[in-house]
Amino acid sequence: MNSILNARFARFFRSGFISAVALCWLIPVVQAADWPLPRADNASSGATTEQVPGSLEVLWEFTAADAIEATPAIVGDAVYLADAAGTLYAIDTNTGKQRWQLATDLGFLTSPSITDDLLVIGDLDGKVYAVEIATGKLRWTAETKAEISGSAAFFGGAALITSQDGNLYCLDVADGKLRWTYETADQIRCSPTIAGDRTFLGGCDGNLHTVNLNDGTQAADPLPLGGPTGSTPAVLGDLAFLPVMDGAVIAFDWKQNLELWRYEDSERAQEYRSSPAVMDEVVVVSSQNKQVDALEAKTGKPIWRHTLRRRADASPVIAGNDVWIAATDGRLVRLDLATGEEKWQYEINGSFIASPSISGSRLYLGDSKGILRCFAAKDAAPAAP
Repeated sequence: MNSILNARFARFFRSGFISAVALCWLIPVVQAADWPLPRADNASSGATTEQVPGSLEVLWEFTAADAIEATPAIVGDAVYLADAAGTLYAIDTNTGKQRWQLATDLGFLTSPSITDDLLVIGDLDGKVYAVEIATGKLRWTAETKAEISGSAAFFGGAALITSQDGNLYCLDVADGKLRWTYETADQIRCSPTIAGDRTFLGGCDGNLHTVNLNDGTQAADPLPLGGPTGSTPAVLGDLAFLPVMDGAVIAFDWKQNLELWRYEDSERAQEYRSSPAVMDEVVVVSSQNKQVDALEAKTGKPIWRHTLRRRADASPVIAGNDVWIAATDGRLVRLDLATGEEKWQYEINGSFIASPSISGSRLYLGDSKGILRCFAAKDAAPAAP
């Protein structure tokens, strides 16, 4: 079955069918070199049109104080990194040299997010930090009542922060003052996803929440998911995609507030803890059962499946014609977006928990031993120190 689906999808790509149809309803994914948010953009697409070169090698390595469990952010010529010991870093993209670091009280399991000149991140104790990206100077802090598992998003001069206390906080970017909160019935572990003036939250209360970002009110009735989720929804046009822990990938029309389709493995239930990546008409998800699946965005029909040696806790990333998977066995795997065939892999002595970020035709990925690697074309050379 997989070979038939692979061939069918490959023909779609060659014919230009997907590109032509997608123009009618595609929300733009990251086009520029920056990767300011952990899932690339406000839509949490986990995707970029940028193509990573075919032949890669490690251009440089940077060693943090502790494990890196979060995706780095890239803006301009700097990589911004958080480690499990609670240290923030700015690193030069060309040389891998540290520009500044800021030590905090507790660890970070979530990724830094950047807007304009400010980095915003939450820690294990529910504290929010806003740091100037040029200097590493702390500008303000704010408090929530529980651990922060999701990364910040931005809208209208505000930072949106989810907390395991069950609330979405809207904080003023300038000074961290609270604008409003939106309360759910259980923990929120995902990051906010934005489309227009709406944000979408998948909760441990088993609902998809749609919130009006102008005032923090409920924009639509919560949609039942059939189980809890800690995954961040991904948006493509009018559609939102969200996996749930109990084994389903669900597509919603967020404008109509309607469930459109639900994919479940008929042979073995798949547990989903990571977030989807979506581009053109393809949704890619990775399960705790070592399966990477590509689904048709409009129908939920399977396109291909790739089985990993070990599970991937990190969310998949789409870059150009590739899908990138960072697995817990220390393998970085490159798959063909059209067919799911493996094109390349790199293995370390350790584990990958965070997803990669991609910028300037380079891939950045941290590991469980605190090493951040910059992968670049084999003919690339780091700038002189």
